[in-house]
Amino acid sequence: MAKSALITGVAGQDGAYLSALLLEKGYDVHGMVHDKKHADLWRLEELQIADRVQLVDGDLTDQKSLERVVKATEPDEVYNFAARSFVAASWQDSVLTSEVNALGALRLLNAVKDHAPKARYYQASTSEMYGNSHSDNMQDETTPLHPRSPYAISKLFAHWMTVNYRESYGLFFCSGILFNHESPLRGIEFVTRKITDGVARIKLGLADHIALGSLDAERDWGFAGDYVKAMWLMLQQDEAQDFVISTGTTHTVRDFLDAAFQEIGIDNWKPYIQQDERYRRPLDVERLCGKSDKAQKILGWKPEVSFEALVRMMVEWDLRRLTPKA
Repeated sequence: MAKSALITGVAGQDGAYLSALLLEKGYDVHGMVHDKKHADLWRLEELQIADRVQLVDGDLTDQKSLERVVKATEPDEVYNFAARSFVAASWQDSVLTSEVNALGALRLLNAVKDHAPKARYYQASTSEMYGNSHSDNMQDETTPLHPRSPYAISKLFAHWMTVNYRESYGLFFCSGILFNHESPLRGIEFVTRKITDGVARIKLGLADHIALGSLDAERDWGFAGDYVKAMWLMLQQDEAQDFVISTGTTHTVRDFLDAAFQEIGIDNWKPYIQQDERYRRPLDVERLCGKSDKAQKILGWKPEVSFEALVRMMVEWDLRRLTPKA
C-alpha cells in the first residue's frame, strides 16, 4: 500500500515542493487548506501536480477540524507547514500569529497523538528562533535560542512542544530548524522574491526602482527544493531527532542585489534602490548562518543548488512570468 502523507500549508512554497517529492515517491498526498473551494493553488499548478494532491479542509485554530482531518487521511507522515510566516508582519498581528503558529501546532500535535499515534510528525521550525545568538558565528542544534520577533517566539513554542511530546509520549515527532530557503515559488512579500520580481520589472520597463529596508542583514540562503528532501529524510530515520538544515554560507541583501542585477546586465544597482523605513523591523536579526554537520552525517543530506544558481533561477522565472505573451 502507498504511504499516506498529510501536509498542512500545502499551497505554500514548501508544501508544493514536498508534495512533488512525495508524489514522485508514490505517496498519497493529502493537502490541508483553509477552504479548498477558494484555495490559491498556483504553486501546485506551477509544478503541474494540482490534480494529484487530495485537498482537505482544516483550520489550525479549530481542534475538531484537525481531528477530522487526521481521522479522514490516516497519515503515515504529517508535515506541519501551515503558519503566519511573514516575520515583518508578525508585530502587527502578534495574537493571530501566536494563535496559528503556536497553539495551532499544539492542536495538531494533540490530533496526531490521539488519532494517529504511529504517524511520524515533522514540525517546521525556523532559524529565526536563534535571534542574534551564535557560537563561532554559526548556529547548530546546541546553540541557545533567543527569538527577536513574535513570529520567532510563536515558532519556538511549537518547537519545544514538539520536543516535549516526543519525550513525554514516545512519539516520532521531530523538528527541522531550517535556515532561509527560497525559490521562484516564494511569496512576493519576502525580500528575495521582492528583489527578483523588481529586477525583472526594471529589465522589462515595468518599474524604475525597488523599495527595501536594511541591506546589511546576512542570511544563509538555500533552495527550497533541496530542503524538502531533508524533511523527508528526517522521517525515515530509526529515531526522531531535530536537525539544522542550512548551506553554511551567508550573503547580505546587498550580495543578493549584486547577483540579481548581474542577471540583467546591471553592475551599479544603487540608482534603482529606495530604502524605506517602513520595511525595517522593530528588532532585527543581524546574521544567521547554520551549521548542518549533523544532517550531513546522519541524513546524508547536503545542499545542491548554489546561491548564484538560486538567484539566477528566480530572476529567470520572474522574467518569464512578466514578459508579455506573443
